[in-house]
Parts: sequence; structure tokens; C-alpha cells
Amino acid sequence: MTPALPLRQGDLAISALIDLYMAHYDGRDGTRVQRLTWWKTQIGSLELQTIGDDQIHAAVEALSQQRSRYWAGKDADGAAIFKARKKPLAPATLNRYVASIGAVFTWSIKRRIAPKGWIHPCRAVERRPERNEQTRFLSDDERERLLQAVKATSWPRLYLLVLMALTTGARKGELQGLHWAEVDLERGLAHVGRSKNGDPKALPLVPAVVQELRRFQAGPSSLVFPSSRRPDQPYAFEPIWKDALRVARVKNFRFHDLRHTCASMLAQNGATLLEIGDLLGHRQLQVTKRYSHLAITHKAALVNRVLGAIQ
Repeated sequence: MTPALPLRQGDLAISALIDLYMAHYDGRDGTRVQRLTWWKTQIGSLELQTIGDDQIHAAVEALSQQRSRYWAGKDADGAAIFKARKKPLAPATLNRYVASIGAVFTWSIKRRIAPKGWIHPCRAVERRPERNEQTRFLSDDERERLLQAVKATSWPRLYLLVLMALTTGARKGELQGLHWAEVDLERGLAHVGRSKNGDPKALPLVPAVVQELRRFQAGPSSLVFPSSRRPDQPYAFEPIWKDALRVARVKNFRFHDLRHTCASMLAQNGATLLEIGDLLGHRQLQVTKRYSHLAITHKAALVNRVLGAIQ
């Protein structure tokens, strides 16, 4: 049963507030738990009414000095193993940490848990500039090599996972959380009940994806990409994915870049930014504008159709 919400409880500990928030959270952002767990270690013992922007700023400043980590499998007891990278956390990652705790505070205000007149502590914390000008996407040759490489891996569903990411633009967490009950093979659609942004989302499935899905079809409650040891959890495919990238000779490429590749192929083949943003589930057009320089064909056709007769 979902716990009842306290009213105007300023002495509520931040750790308890985070637990309440997650008990009511129905989105699909798989990173939220990890980030909020970190916030518990930083400010979890403090009371809601005592939190201000100084504590948030200090915590993020300390976090900026840490090196980023990557998932490196599990140990003999099944616990996750993370290894440190050489580079510090990116500005975008730091902003996501602030956004995660900011969402908790916003929720506490909307649900009238926070004291009346309480000032949101993240509003005075300046966002760090993100350098997203360079968006990595696959060339035609890289795409062909990668698809061949993932077909040859030991996990037979990696090709399906990569193909779905490439053709739907879905996030990794959305695909890993997909159940067969949400897949309609007859109509060629997959329904993500809640995206990372908390919005319902439909993924059109191309014929090649539908064909692959039919190979693995299971009961409605089953995950499409389950772990072999724990079927209720998604398969931990990252080590096999990294091997496939090495075999395909594709460098400096993340799984998330398949989403960028999908958007770039759409942009280069006449899709509007509005159409791309709708498919990818962007709430703000500004996020989609990173692909605007690729939509030259559509822009040229629009200008010539509307203005081409002017002399």
C-alpha cells in the first residue's frame, strides 16, 4: 500500500521525504533511484525546513570533484560493481543530480508536505553550462558494422535491443522496462506507459523489429529483455555491448547515441524537428534543435515550395 502523505511536516527528514517520493513515483527514469540514494548520503539526516540552497550547492561542488564511474558487472554475491573513469563528472550529469532532488522538493510543495511559504532550495542553484554541440551518431558504414557485430554476440537479443533503439529512438531504460503486455505485434506498436519524462509514449515498430520480436515472444507479464538468472530484472548487457563496439571498430559511442542516430537519420531524410521531438518524447523543442543542422533537405524543400516562385 502506498504510504499516506503528511501535511505541512517541515521536520520530516530528507531521507524519509525521498522514500515517500519514490513510493509515489511512477516514471521510468532508471537513474533516479541511484541519484536520490546519493542525496540521502549527503543531506538525508537534515529536516526539510532546514534545507537551503547553500547545502545543495555545497553537495554538488563536492560531487564535481569526483570521477565518473561505469557499471562493470556484478560480484559473486550479485552486487553491482562500478569502476572509476579518469574524467570528472560532466556538467550535464551534475545538472541531473540537482534536477533529481529538485523534483522531490517540487513534489513536496505540490503535495503540501513542505511548510507554507517554504523556498525551493534548488531555484538559486545555478545550472552548469552543458556543451552538447557535438552529437555522436553512426555513419552508414558504422551502422552496418555494428548491426553485424551485435548479431554475432552470445546474447541473442542484443541485435533486437539495438535495432529497436536505432529505429524507435527509445531510451535504454524504456526498452529494458518493456513487458510483452505492452507490445502489439499485429499493429506494430510498443506502448511505454511512462517515459523518463513521465508521459505515455507509443513506439512504432518497423517490420524487421516485429520479426525479431516474434522469435522471443513470451507471456504478458514477462520482460522483453529479461535476465536469465532473474527474469524479473532486465538483462545486464553492457559488457557484451562493449565487446560488440570493439569488434565493429566503433569508438566513442554510447548506447544512448543510438537515440541520436535515429534522430539524425530522420532529420536527414526530411522529418521536421516537431516530428523528431514527438517521436523521441522531447518536452522542449530546444532539445530537438541539436539536429536542426541535419534537416537541410526539408528546409530547402519548404523554402522552394513557399517562396520559389518569387522573382
